[in-house]
Amino acid sequence: MKSYLIIWFNSEGANPSEITRALTSLGFKPIKGNYDYVYEWNTRAEVDEVLAFADKVKMTLSGMKVLFKIETVE
Repeated sequence: MKSYLIIWFNSEGANPSEITRALTSLGFKPIKGNYDYVYEWNTRAEVDEVLAFADKVKMTLSGMKVLFKIETVE
């Protein structure tokens, strides 16, 4: 399974490099293409695990003045 993340930056928010450091600390990898970052799950995650992970992403990005979209696929 993979979780893909798109970030919408704000000119009044955190620098992209700061956001990248925060997200890589959660296990995301920056990528090129339709998405900005990917998280690769070691095992098949249940919905509650994906939601808990999305909560961590939200807490990590809190105060950085960005919007994000997360999409998890098998």
